[in-house]
Amino acid sequence: MTTCFIILLALTSFTPTLLGQEFKRALSGRTFSFPRDHFSHPEFKTEWWYYSGHLQSQNQDKRSFGYQLTFFRTGLTRETKHEKSKWTIHDLYFAHLAITDESRNRFQYLEKISRGSLGEAGASPYKTGEKTFRIWIEDWSIEGKGPGMQNHSLKAGDKKFGIELMLTPEKNPVLHGQNGISQKADGEGYASHYYSIPRLKTEGKIFLQNKEVPVQGTSWMDHEFGSSQLREYQAGWDWFSIQLDKGMELMFYQIRWKDGKIDPYSSGTIIFPDGTYQHLLKKEFQIEILDRWKSSKSGAIYPSKWRVKVPGHRIELIISPTVKDQELITKESTRVIYWEGSVRVDGKYQGDPIKGMGYVELTGYAEPLSGKI
Repeated sequence: MTTCFIILLALTSFTPTLLGQEFKRALSGRTFSFPRDHFSHPEFKTEWWYYSGHLQSQNQDKRSFGYQLTFFRTGLTRETKHEKSKWTIHDLYFAHLAITDESRNRFQYLEKISRGSLGEAGASPYKTGEKTFRIWIEDWSIEGKGPGMQNHSLKAGDKKFGIELMLTPEKNPVLHGQNGISQKADGEGYASHYYSIPRLKTEGKIFLQNKEVPVQGTSWMDHEFGSSQLREYQAGWDWFSIQLDKGMELMFYQIRWKDGKIDPYSSGTIIFPDGTYQHLLKKEFQIEILDRWKSSKSGAIYPSKWRVKVPGHRIELIISPTVKDQELITKESTRVIYWEGSVRVDGKYQGDPIKGMGYVELTGYAEPLSGKI
């Protein structure tokens, strides 16, 4: 949701107000518009832009990699027309970069944080006639360029460990949820506005141990914004993005309660080869855990292999991590421990064999996330 509806630490020491006015909540009836909604939405408290993908080196060794880059924004106050000081802090910004060297069973990540003052970090709000959207923390950035801002340029890390990638959509944005919202819990506003670009052609280079590796592959993009999502009884979520080799994609998540129950607002989306898509209710897909992995660093025990069924579409998949340890312990930024990693997919679609790749995000296993986002 990651993608992430992924993790944004809404600092509890700040109240959710815009200089005396409440932040907007994600309510039904929103009409999405692009490229407008690629930009920042400062009227909402939390927002993230998430990219993940699978890359193959263009060298003779033909190594395979997974990557994840996420920028987070959490609102503190809202800028006014009379604002003059460049030192005023309206938002906090965080970023996570992770690369999985699937061929060599290695996983590394970096994190970054900024107050956003003096232009050191930011996220472009939409303005009529704008030709580029940009989200940045110092020299890490996401930029949208070209007709409709459809080309996404990613830059993060450095020459020792980093990425420089150009992404071009092969499908149009997909809206998740119903009536313009992706509901996460019972109650008005416990939701987000959420869309994905489920397949983007990707090329560029990654940097590992001071070596430049030219790469090509396929990426997934999420953008999500809202002001309140998890309730006090919810612990975390399991989120999946799957790209299948017949041009089909799946996104689904299940939100876990602290007592182990699965929230009835868990849901998903199936995306067909022609770009059309369909909302999936919790009852329309099944997730069975087949294996678990225990982190030696955090002590958390995570699911580590799954069987997923979507009976109404005759889909049955086995999802397996490419590397067991893809845990992030983000002490320097969001202060959240979570597992986010590349996975392989094997299974059947309408009786025929099918393969694919994906990303899975697992939160709330080291400690509950309620009260943090």
